[in-house]
Amino acid sequence: MKYDLHSHTTCSDGRLSPEELLDRAVEKKIDVFAITDHDTLDALPTAHSYIKDNNLNIQLINGIEISTRWHSFEIHIVGLNFEPQSEILQNLVSAQKQKRDERAVEIGRRLEKSGIVDAYIGAKTLAGEAHITRAHFAQHLVNLGHAKNIQGVFKKYLARGKTGYTPSTWCDMKTAIEAIQGAGGQAVIAHPARYKMSNKWLRQLLIDFKADGGDAMEVAQPQQAPTERQFLGALSREYDLLCSQGSDFHFPMTWLELGKNLYLPKDCTPVWQNWAI
Repeated sequence: MKYDLHSHTTCSDGRLSPEELLDRAVEKKIDVFAITDHDTLDALPTAHSYIKDNNLNIQLINGIEISTRWHSFEIHIVGLNFEPQSEILQNLVSAQKQKRDERAVEIGRRLEKSGIVDAYIGAKTLAGEAHITRAHFAQHLVNLGHAKNIQGVFKKYLARGKTGYTPSTWCDMKTAIEAIQGAGGQAVIAHPARYKMSNKWLRQLLIDFKADGGDAMEVAQPQQAPTERQFLGALSREYDLLCSQGSDFHFPMTWLELGKNLYLPKDCTPVWQNWAI
């Protein structure tokens, strides 16, 4: 079976609607699929209805990607296979939305001080009904000609120490893990190799995540050296964590696709081992 357990829609910073994303997942022959928008569950009712109404041959796993703070790092925790109506999870999502909105306003204020007026309005317009993210600011600044691409905006304006950088006030990892598990789901550290930390810090992150009750870590992604995948697989065994895989798909790109190059190393225990599939 083909699993892709990390993806995004227009309900956060993806560029495909839930319906468009599901159509693409079916086209790419994904069997088990998770939509994991940032700090929101908004795509899930639409996605489930679309699958049912169109009799799509795909199993959707309820998902979310929760932003957390750990030391000076922003760590993302993916929640999988939970009950979306859970009160503890709904309360956390509401709190995260408020934090995201407050941060967006502050980013806009800081950018305006540097001469980029109405950045918040521009980003909010791009977001539409979705929760505003830094990616919306980045796209707006690209549209204005302040950089050639989104990566350039982050490097020039939104990275730590730059004009628009605004520290987050996200919840801690334990709070996210408890909310996910309180809703009957499993908590997974997203893309652990992307946090630009030393191996010593990465090991400490996994130790703390495990101590907080975390379940799994993402081991496999499309754009990944084989040595990195093997290293993460070894860490999952060392710290007794289940393994997940996902494309972290936001929009079509030549080098990244749903389900592409997703497989777990041997001796890894998949996060889905006990799912009713």
